[in-house]
Amino acid sequence: MSAQDHYTIISADTHAGANHETYREYLDPKYLDDFDAWRNKYKNPWKDLRDTDLRVRNWDDDRRDRDQLADGVVGEVIFPNTVPPFYPGFVLFAGPPKPDEYEHRRAGIHAHNRWMVDFCGRKPAQRAGIGQFFLNDVDDAIEDVTWIKEHGLRGGVLLPNVAPDVSWVKPLYDPVYDPLWATIEALELPLSLHSGTGSPNYGRYASVPMIMISEVPFYGMRPFVHLLLSGVFERFPKLKFVITEGSAASVADIVKRLDPIIENVRKGEIGELKYTEENALARSATEYFQRNVWIGASFPGLADAAVRTSMGTDRFMWGSDYPHDEGTGPYSREALRQVFNEVGEAELRSILAGNAAKLYDFDLEALAPLAEQYGPTVAEIAQPLDALPADANEALLRVQRQQDEMAAA
Repeated sequence: MSAQDHYTIISADTHAGANHETYREYLDPKYLDDFDAWRNKYKNPWKDLRDTDLRVRNWDDDRRDRDQLADGVVGEVIFPNTVPPFYPGFVLFAGPPKPDEYEHRRAGIHAHNRWMVDFCGRKPAQRAGIGQFFLNDVDDAIEDVTWIKEHGLRGGVLLPNVAPDVSWVKPLYDPVYDPLWATIEALELPLSLHSGTGSPNYGRYASVPMIMISEVPFYGMRPFVHLLLSGVFERFPKLKFVITEGSAASVADIVKRLDPIIENVRKGEIGELKYTEENALARSATEYFQRNVWIGASFPGLADAAVRTSMGTDRFMWGSDYPHDEGTGPYSREALRQVFNEVGEAELRSILAGNAAKLYDFDLEALAPLAEQYGPTVAEIAQPLDALPADANEALLRVQRQQDEMAAA
C-alpha cells in the first residue's frame, strides 16, 4: 500500500506540559527561590498528573509517540495540560491572576512557553505548540504573543477566558484589547478558545460539581459570543479564531441564535428594546463565523458531524484530546468508523489533516511516511463499527448512546 491508501491524521486537540522539576529549568533564575518555596507547599489534586504511568504522557517523547502512532495520529496541535510554576491548579481551569499574583504567574507561563518551544522543536514536523499569555496588561500581552510567534509556536496562542466574577481584568469585549487583537491578526497567529475555561467561583457546596459541569458549555462559549457581538471580527477581518473541544453542534446553534439578534438590532429594536447604529454589526453571525472561525472538534459525536457542512469545507478539524480520559484514544480508529464512515475520502482527508495543516502550517509531505506506516486505511475507516471493544472508552460509549437514541426515536 502507498501513502495514498492511508489517512494522515493531525489531532487538532492534544495536551502536554512539563513536570515541576523540568519547569524549574525554564524559569527565570530570579524566581527560583520563590518557586522552591511554592513547590514545597503545592499538593497536586489531579489523578492523571499524580499517577506516574499517566503523567509521563505529557512530556515523554517515547511514550507519547508510542501512544499517538498506535492510535493512528501522526501530527498534533498541543494545548497546555500540567501545572506551571505559581499556578493554583490545572492550567486551563485557573482564572486570570490577581494583581499580587501577576508577576509570578506570568513568569510561570514564560517557563511553559520556553519548554513548549523545545518540546515541539524535538519533533517539528509532528508538533504545533500553543503559547500562553495573560490579559492583565495589554503591552505585556503583545510582548508575549510576539515572542510566541518569533519562537515558532505555530499552534498560535490560547485565549484566557474571563469569568463573570473577575473584576481585576477587563471583559473581552472592552476595546482596550484592540491593539492586542491587531497584533495577533498581523502575526497571523491562530487565537484559540478551549472549552472548560471561564467558570466563576461557585463556593463550596455539595451541589457545585453538578452545577459547574452543567454550566461549563455556557461559560466556555462566552468569549466567542463577546468577541463576535463586540465587533472584534468586524474590526479585524483576518483574525483566525479557533474554538476547540466545544461541541460543534452547540457552536452552530449559537450562531443560528445570534443571527436574528444581530438582524433585529440592525433594524433598531427587539420588542420594547431600542437600539442605535452604534449597537449594530454590519454582518450576520453566520458571515463572521464563516470568515473568522475554525472548529477543533474533539471526539465529535453524530450531531457534530452533521453540522460540519454548514461551517465551510476548510473549517472543521478533528481532535482526539490526548491524553485526557474523555478523548478517543486508544480507539481513535474505531471512533472515526463510528462517526465518519459515510463521509467521502476527499472531505475526510480535509477533516483529519488538510484543514489543520493549512491553518497550523503542517507539512503533509513530511508526515506522509508516518501516515503510510501508522495511519488507518481509507477502506478501514469506511467500515461501520458494528461492535464496541470490550473495554470501550467513554468516547465510543457516548456515540453508541447517541446511535441507540436515534434508533429508538
